[in-house]
Amino acid sequence: MTSLAAPIWLYDGVCVLCSGGVRYTLRHERDHAIRFVAIQSHEGRELARTHGIDPDEPDSFLFIENGEALAKSDGVLALTQHLNGPARLLLVGRALPKRWRDWLYDRVARNRYRLFGKKDTCEIPDPATRHRFTLPDGS
Repeated sequence: MTSLAAPIWLYDGVCVLCSGGVRYTLRHERDHAIRFVAIQSHEGRELARTHGIDPDEPDSFLFIENGEALAKSDGVLALTQHLNGPARLLLVGRALPKRWRDWLYDRVARNRYRLFGKKDTCEIPDPATRHRFTLPDGS
């Protein structure tokens, strides 16, 4: 279920880069409202399929806000709007053509496991933020 009130970040829960991004977001988000949905969860798999992403081999994360699903660099920029801290520097990317931004995004996304690593299971959030996460069954 997609709530218009709470933005949703659909992320790859076993990707070290993605998990690091989630931890960064939790430390630097302005309104503490983002829901984090692991693509490995039932809800995550459904969201991915609905928006044309293969949940078994995801090539993008999604940032869903106000009923609009944004992928690749558009998703990064939308997420960054909710943050404080150094990540806001990514907003200068708006000056680049979308196809250049997405080309760069695709290079990182395709090589993320090789460059940053892959975990066997999704990271379990701390009890203070656990209510904002949808994780695979058993997590």
